[in-house]
Amino acid sequence: MKRRDLLAASAAPLLASFLSTSSAQTAFNFTKPVKFIVPYAPGGLPDTVARVFALRIGERIGQGVVIENKPGGNGVVSAQALASSPNDGHTFLVTDGSMFSINPLIYKSLAYELKRDFAPVSLLARSPLYLAVHPKVPVNTLQEFVQYVKTRPDQLNYGSSGIGSSHHLTMEAIKAALNLDIRHVPFRGSGQSVPALIGGQVECLFSALPSLAGFAKNNQVKILGSNAGQRSSLMPQVPSISEIIPGFDFAVVIGVLASANAPAGAIARLSAEAAAVNKHPELLATLGTAGIDAVGSSPADYAKAIQSENERLAKAVALAGLKPE
Repeated sequence: MKRRDLLAASAAPLLASFLSTSSAQTAFNFTKPVKFIVPYAPGGLPDTVARVFALRIGERIGQGVVIENKPGGNGVVSAQALASSPNDGHTFLVTDGSMFSINPLIYKSLAYELKRDFAPVSLLARSPLYLAVHPKVPVNTLQEFVQYVKTRPDQLNYGSSGIGSSHHLTMEAIKAALNLDIRHVPFRGSGQSVPALIGGQVECLFSALPSLAGFAKNNQVKILGSNAGQRSSLMPQVPSISEIIPGFDFAVVIGVLASANAPAGAIARLSAEAAAVNKHPELLATLGTAGIDAVGSSPADYAKAIQSENERLAKAVALAGLKPE
């Protein structure tokens, strides 16, 4: 069985198990501080989302919600931290989809499995990545950008935050859909790739809004589009790539999960609390400043979102020619 088929098949039982989650289980009470484990260093999108939701959820449940950053090992460190925590429904994982949608496709062996080790709780947020170009590139629209690249095959470079990142796979999917020939230059995170764009080492890249907003304001980059399926309500003037590639959607999805054997009541309660706070004005304002859209869901809907993302990113990994290592 192909890896992408295996990934989709493994998600199906997971989805089925959460379709039966009962709303009556929201009676679960948190009796001590709750922990959100984040598999990245402070400052990234999942960390930002975790901290904003932690504050508001903590206010509702009457307990503190602590953030514990556990980067490393392609998610293994955070997965082990969750697995070794007391199984009392007070420890959760807040992450983007790469742990479950990308890593299983590009690493031959991982010490964790989605179906075996995790239980989806709720979507929390979606964050588009934005296409930015250097000011020297004489284009101002997505259509002009496409034509510019097409007339310069193998002459231009795009940066990314690393091989297999959403930034990388977004551009590879665009290249395949529009038959573009542009070289990939991977960096170690947006902290390196964005300065490379500013310095003219690459002509373009995708990155999150906080990494680009200040430079765009100072006319050091031009933002042409987003990789979300529709225009963001936070940046309605910026077109979506889906306007030139129908159905295109590679926005970063961030959610919260529990360990696979966590109490069902804890899962239902946290899902309900996440849904309750995702319209909080201050939460929306804080996330909006970072270009992040708050999104709530049931455990079942989050399971569906993971399955959909698995299928979409499996195709992008194949287009990028990435092989398991």
